[in-house]
Amino acid sequence: MKRRLSAILACVFLISALAACAGNNNGAGNKNNGTANVTQSPSAAPSDSGAGTEQPNTYGDTGGLTLPLVDKPTTITWMLSGESDPNGKLVAQEIEKRTGIKVNFQAFSNSTYQDKLRVTVASGKLPDIFHGLKPAELKQIGGQKAVVAINDYLDILPNFNRMYVEENPWVIKSYGDENGKMYAWPIYNMNRDVNHGLMARMDILKELGLEMWKDTDGFYEVLKAMKAAYPDSYPFASKTKELIFKDLAYGWGIAGDSYPAYYDEASKVWKFASIQPEHKELLDFIKKLYNEGLIDPEFLTDTPDSWTAKMTTDKSFVTWDWIGRLDLFYNQIKDVNPDFDLRYANPIGPTGNIRTLPKIDASWGITVANNANKEAALKLLDYLSSPSGAELVTIGAEGVNFTWDESGKATYPELSDLPTVDINVLNDRYGMWMEGMYLAPDRRSVYYNFTEKEQEAQDMMLSDNKFEPLDPVLNFTDQENARLAEIQTSLEKAAAEFNSKYVLNKAYGNSEWEAWVQNAAKIGVTEYIGIYNAAQERFDSSK
Repeated sequence: MKRRLSAILACVFLISALAACAGNNNGAGNKNNGTANVTQSPSAAPSDSGAGTEQPNTYGDTGGLTLPLVDKPTTITWMLSGESDPNGKLVAQEIEKRTGIKVNFQAFSNSTYQDKLRVTVASGKLPDIFHGLKPAELKQIGGQKAVVAINDYLDILPNFNRMYVEENPWVIKSYGDENGKMYAWPIYNMNRDVNHGLMARMDILKELGLEMWKDTDGFYEVLKAMKAAYPDSYPFASKTKELIFKDLAYGWGIAGDSYPAYYDEASKVWKFASIQPEHKELLDFIKKLYNEGLIDPEFLTDTPDSWTAKMTTDKSFVTWDWIGRLDLFYNQIKDVNPDFDLRYANPIGPTGNIRTLPKIDASWGITVANNANKEAALKLLDYLSSPSGAELVTIGAEGVNFTWDESGKATYPELSDLPTVDINVLNDRYGMWMEGMYLAPDRRSVYYNFTEKEQEAQDMMLSDNKFEPLDPVLNFTDQENARLAEIQTSLEKAAAEFNSKYVLNKAYGNSEWEAWVQNAAKIGVTEYIGIYNAAQERFDSSK
């Protein structure tokens, strides 16, 4: 059986590698650290393994679980990725103290984790908990009983049951197998609301007496005014190369996590973005910017370094990027130009929307091996999904390594000498924020501490609710996944070539657009989108 499983797993990896050639609630935080929904037996008293002061006799809201989780000392193995070893650190100590489960963590760097995982899984010697397999791979080995169907154990998993059965029943439909078995434990409410978008030099806008644009025409007029004042500049710069068309497509209502496929909420069908009239409108707009010198002519080839050089001088003033750049650029340039003021900007396009980041994601493939330790491992994952466990792995242990200040923020006395306490510091010092371990991050964590500029970005978009609706998460068969990967690779390559030619070549217009639409049909766009709509029909009809 072991040899048979190893062979099956090797085949799964091969199939998944082929398919991968083509390329996605409320916060768990709760400031009430009382005893809601927690039962703790006397045997869960603090042990000597914890660092710092003695723990109180409660660990907060466990979501209905009783601590400790096991009635006798239990050791499990957990393979995960990270740049530090959590063994012996605070989180590992607290897990054992609270749950009675000692975890032997097998941590590998992010750069080597996938290679280690493939060797481990192919050997058939699975750790009790691990992550990194795609949902399709988990379904394959789940069907061979190598990993646990999590929803077979709902009676001992109150947090999983609440989050993914009662409150979000679509999750099992989207990530389970054809028999409704769920093998991947999702991550709940990890994403910030706003993480990317357009940003502009407000110091230049003020200098020129300009207001922030409110729509696409206003954006164009701002770029024109910047060009007039700085003739040697190209006001709009980009480093995302051909992805700029996807980045901006949300504002035209033709993007989603499955791009270039997207779900049209109005007609309730899936469509291929790159042949839609809205995509042509987007191309025409960028072409207009290119022809008038308002966008960097190297926007399809710029590297991060060349883009940075332009954005931190007077060569470019507007871009699309991650919100952390607002402060990174300022810190880089403040000694030379203390007035430099890059700010989050309004979206452009007919919808004026930005991407909505998913609240639930099971693509990480956090799973449990089907062995003698499965119930202990499942209960541990359920505890770490509770408010109490979420606080532990993303904030820490109150009274041990952190306290709450008057504003309600966590402070770390041992780290008071550091200029900034971020998740990397917490990971290194306490074994917190290990990839594959955080399952429902506490929104009071330092990860959600925004700078003034980052908070402004959150407030701007949340106040106007400028978010494109999330597309359904579809559940494809193995055959569908393989066919989608094959067609999508060809379609994406052809679309990228056409997009660049259409923008850069002045002769390209309506006739070339029509030829591209016909070419996409020849490549297989009808079959490609047909697979999506067939999966959508299954999703809609399933209970």
